[in-house]
Amino acid sequence: MAFSRPTLNGLIERINTDLASRVVGRSAILRRSVLGVLARVLGGASHLLHGHLDYNARQVLPDTADAEHLERWSSIWGVGRTPASFARGNARVSGSEGGVIAAGVILQRDDGAEYITTAEATITDGSALLPLEASAAGLDGNLDPGVTLAFLSPIAGIESSATVDDAGITGGTDVETDPRLLERLLKRMQEPPHGGADFDYEQWALAQPGVTRAWVYPRYLGAGTVGVTFVCDDLDPIIPDEARVASMQSALDEVRPVTAEVVAFASAADPLDFVIAGLTPGTQAVRDAVAAELADLITREAEPGGTILISHIREAISIAAGENDHRLISPCANVTHGNGRMPIMGTISWQ
Repeated sequence: MAFSRPTLNGLIERINTDLASRVVGRSAILRRSVLGVLARVLGGASHLLHGHLDYNARQVLPDTADAEHLERWSSIWGVGRTPASFARGNARVSGSEGGVIAAGVILQRDDGAEYITTAEATITDGSALLPLEASAAGLDGNLDPGVTLAFLSPIAGIESSATVDDAGITGGTDVETDPRLLERLLKRMQEPPHGGADFDYEQWALAQPGVTRAWVYPRYLGAGTVGVTFVCDDLDPIIPDEARVASMQSALDEVRPVTAEVVAFASAADPLDFVIAGLTPGTQAVRDAVAAELADLITREAEPGGTILISHIREAISIAAGENDHRLISPCANVTHGNGRMPIMGTISWQ
């Protein structure tokens, strides 16, 4: 039977009863009597001790441990928390011909976030492309194309601001969350390394910063080859770019068995669109709830070359907060995606 931590009032009542039976017989102990005060003081101290025991009991197993002890459990099993990564990209700046922007120059976003030039750039034909890296790691460092960054200190002959180019500033990811670290730790405990089993490659891929899901394909290009594809659900788009695929390839090459040839690749994005009619009630709040449930369904069940069941799509719409009725016009059957094609959330058309 599991231990149940007693409440504070329960402990005080228990001590009161014990004192009454041992010191004053059957007489009641008054609240402000010496014994009554002692009972409350001892009850409070005992309650704190029970709290400490309860806390320590939760640290005994990793699935209930707090962050500090979860990291200690993970380190024992050789699973480290993946760190945050820095966003990188380019911005274009105009200026006088031949003007130079040195490496290490700081540019600022409107909210004060800073970006640092990683290499020297020279104005040619009136402009230059500045390679930038966010000064702080994390998702917040990612920028959409067209965002304006201002130089912290003016540079002679150079305009005071630069504009993020069409590729944006991307690749920034937050430090791994406790639930994702716990998931990887449990996989490591339940599926110990087998010298190159399919789940070994999955665990190696998930250990890379920003990677949230990965799939492994034995004999991908024939005997002795393994294909690994992955997504980064916290990024937009979730499909990795060339730089992240190259980083994954390098990481896998360091740990793969010497007899295996591993190929990291990005699947092609395959948006899944929906047409929904007669949503009741048709408020924006309910529409947003439906969109959130469908996006969550795709995150949970989508995989390259996999199938998303029509029954699960209908269920996701039905469980959205506030939804009372709807008609799903499209898709009208199970949705199967081709090999190497990754389902992602598309658009919703309301009728």
